[in-house]
Amino acid sequence: MKKLIYSLVLILFIGSCTNKKIELLTVNQEVIEQKEHKKVIYQVFTRLFGNENTTNKPWGNIEENGVGKFNDFTNKALEEIKNLGITHIWYTGVLHHATITDYSKYGISNDDPDIVKGRAGSPYAVKDYYQVDPDLAVDVSKRMQEFEQLIERTHNAGMKVLIDIIPNHIARAYEGKNNPEGVSDFGAQDDKSVTYKKNNNFYYVVGENFKVPVWKNNYLPLGGEKNPLADGKFKEIPAKWTGNGSRLAQPDFYDWYETVKINYGIKPDGTKDFDTLPKGFDKKGFKEHVTFWKDKEIPDSWMKFKNITMFWLEKGVDGLRFDMAEMVPVEFWSYLNATIKVKYPNTFLLAEVYNPSLYRDYIHIGKMDYLYDKVALYDTIKHIVQGYGLTDNLPQIQNELADIEHHMVHFLENHDEQRIASPEFAGSAEKGKPAMVVSTTISSSPTLLYFAQEVGEPGSENAGFGTPSRTSIFDYIGVPNHQRWMNSKKFDGGGLTKSEKDLYEFYKKLLNFTINSSALMGNYEEIHSYNRANTKNYNHRVFSFVRWSGDEKLIIITNFDDNKSFNFNLKLPDSVISAWQLKNGHYTFTDQLNMNNSFELVVKMIIPACSCNLSHWPL
Repeated sequence: MKKLIYSLVLILFIGSCTNKKIELLTVNQEVIEQKEHKKVIYQVFTRLFGNENTTNKPWGNIEENGVGKFNDFTNKALEEIKNLGITHIWYTGVLHHATITDYSKYGISNDDPDIVKGRAGSPYAVKDYYQVDPDLAVDVSKRMQEFEQLIERTHNAGMKVLIDIIPNHIARAYEGKNNPEGVSDFGAQDDKSVTYKKNNNFYYVVGENFKVPVWKNNYLPLGGEKNPLADGKFKEIPAKWTGNGSRLAQPDFYDWYETVKINYGIKPDGTKDFDTLPKGFDKKGFKEHVTFWKDKEIPDSWMKFKNITMFWLEKGVDGLRFDMAEMVPVEFWSYLNATIKVKYPNTFLLAEVYNPSLYRDYIHIGKMDYLYDKVALYDTIKHIVQGYGLTDNLPQIQNELADIEHHMVHFLENHDEQRIASPEFAGSAEKGKPAMVVSTTISSSPTLLYFAQEVGEPGSENAGFGTPSRTSIFDYIGVPNHQRWMNSKKFDGGGLTKSEKDLYEFYKKLLNFTINSSALMGNYEEIHSYNRANTKNYNHRVFSFVRWSGDEKLIIITNFDDNKSFNFNLKLPDSVISAWQLKNGHYTFTDQLNMNNSFELVVKMIIPACSCNLSHWPL
């Protein structure tokens, strides 16, 4: 028997004579027919990626704490990202958003600290939808050209480009100075005398002026630093509804007070002021959805966001990540996404949707390619890693999502979630390894990796707005573990510690395996329940399943217990033996995470067992 570190990803070699390679993975017949491979998205917070400054002063300005640029994504940097096993890069924070940094000499108005979170500002409070963020350019006057060059470099490196579109809300002080010809600004033609009108872009608190929130928890804009605009006032007459839906002229501190909500034709009482799709349109194609909306009277905001998305796709962006998509009516997504797919059929469309009851509507009616699998898989795996969740809950999740599993993007980190290595999550990046194996291999869906996850970044810096455990998206800050990988722009990992290098190699091996595995786009069967009932020493801290295609069979076994090894003879049920067409005899598996490990499967009278000794930590 051999000691295993945390997980086994075993490839079966059938028969010593035939040498026929077999693997194992997941579900969807349509996916099998397409013969695709797994996609891996690298979400990178663009302003932080290339920042070498290590000052990390709370509320530090751009000169004190530094900032990364588009140009920091050099050919070498992109090559190394690609080699990690990445197929798509999601450049987060590309669009021009509200910030305290003074760019007035470029014709950009200064933003009010009373309605900006942090000093650098939230990338989800977009100030100009037709321009990129000035922070990210070496030459601010040529910032669009620098982004276009980044798109070209990324494509040349063999990866696709994703950016955010934030349709539910925009910055309170939105200022569209770069609108294409014929495009009017948000709210420019609104009737502000009424709360709601179909073609208004905003909702209004009629008769009341906007008031800055009452600050809580000892918070002050810019940490209390004096600024002529930080006077507790912001002129907005009348007040607009806030991005999260607050209808108060003075939103709460915990509201999205820096943003205003977009009106998509939903009346204040919740009824829809537009046509709805006939029954059965969830089974219709893109062209039929486009035809349906062609002669309909749609709200002005729908057309504005169609123009915005087309603007960026025409520049060569390959995909869009839609922020808080469930706060926008699904009919709008039918209109927008069908239009996109007819013109740009290969566009990658990813949506932030957290309500499981809406998943199928946003996929089948709203024509999204992918949604976040947070409420089900992510939350469950996080609890398992933290020690109080049960692996017994995982099979039910996969069963409930079986018909849409390919559409549910898996992740362990993103800009909204706590870093694995933070004390609030696991306190150790190592503890994320078994979770990452399960997350990447249990489904045919894409994997999302947040930059610096692969080197164990704990997100411990106090950047200013907010608290540690998540790398700040609101302030200028350096990312220490990532900076050690960057190694003075060599992008070679030269500054990493041994444990960080080992972690990086684990991610690199795992991700590259997933994007080259045919089994991971094939069939799935959980064998956890069978072994819970029939295998001694196999308990709720262990999880196992099989994946397979025509030429590849996989057994995946994971131990989530960081203190205990498990010795057991893993059993495969008759259904797997039959599906794999195994005969009585001995079969050899090779562990894809440690090629020095091999394991024997014995099939005798259709009672197979794989002898395993599984421990979370190396001994």
